[in-house]
Amino acid sequence: MTITVSTDGSALGNPNGPMGWAWADHELNMAHSGGHEHGGDCDAGGATNGTNQIGELCAVLEALRAHPGAEPLVIETDSQYAINCSTKWVHGWKKNGWKNSQKKPVKNAALIRAIDAELSLRAGSVKFVWVKGHAGNAGNEKVDDLARTYAGDCRSGVQEGYLPKEGWQSLLASEYAKGTDVPEDAQMLLDGRISTQEYHLGRGGESGEAEAEHESDGDNVAKRIRKPSLAELLAEPEGVPDYGETQSDTSSTTAMSAPTVPMTTESDATVALSSNSAQAEDTQSGSSTRSVAEPAAPRLSPTALTASGTLRFTPPPSTSPTYDGRPRIIHGLVRVDGYVNGDGTITLDNAAFYTDKQG
Repeated sequence: MTITVSTDGSALGNPNGPMGWAWADHELNMAHSGGHEHGGDCDAGGATNGTNQIGELCAVLEALRAHPGAEPLVIETDSQYAINCSTKWVHGWKKNGWKNSQKKPVKNAALIRAIDAELSLRAGSVKFVWVKGHAGNAGNEKVDDLARTYAGDCRSGVQEGYLPKEGWQSLLASEYAKGTDVPEDAQMLLDGRISTQEYHLGRGGESGEAEAEHESDGDNVAKRIRKPSLAELLAEPEGVPDYGETQSDTSSTTAMSAPTVPMTTESDATVALSSNSAQAEDTQSGSSTRSVAEPAAPRLSPTALTASGTLRFTPPPSTSPTYDGRPRIIHGLVRVDGYVNGDGTITLDNAAFYTDKQG
């Protein structure tokens, strides 16, 4: 079934005013169903500085990552810039080493590269549809409200900035970086001290049945998709743990040879390893969707595979205020998603750890 989303970016006092971005599903109540790797039915973010172009690209990137898989995806946007960056100009920029026609570095290259990577690997087709802004299109009006509201909340300090990693990289590499308020968790993401999964905790909002027609009150929707602060996440069971609380890998990759032509890639296999014995999930054949099952009850089946060696956990026990200098025992599974070399080795990068709660 085709998935349709609307995306939008906004900047108050563009350029270099407070910025916002948003995407929203056209069909409600689809969270965590086929092709929907997200909570709620919409998401939004922003920053204290930026441009509407950065916002438009952030919205497209986040929409792609929230909707991986083989289902056809339609992205409705009022931004010709976002469409052209994603489907036309990118090909010339890649050939020219990410330089524009004036031989200057392409603006917002980190975002455009990330969008291109998502599109180039996505199993299902992606079609961009331009819609006229501020013309009564319900989906466009909704994401416009969300993006503008988040931008305003960043300006007033009600909301902390939230952008994908590539959004922060593009913003901080631009002429509008001076004075940008980079939240603590965003800086930790940029520094590699937390994973994308940890940074993404608490995202996604539910706009409710009233949104089927159109939610005119962006404030109400924005409150429902408020990003918890790092302190809140650390204080809650579902936040960043001292060691091994269940986490979900929300990262995904997608593909497109042309915006509307689906492509398939080689089969992926996902292997889950226990701290005491190694186990593996059912091999996932077919297109590479990189979807992740709900972590609370991973479906496991025994295999003959085993794993040995040293793993490094982040954050380490020594960062906990209760650390007493002694090693801590843990029980759980490490999700492995990648390619095993001929010699049996694999390189892990922020692999999710799932607790095996005893009793």
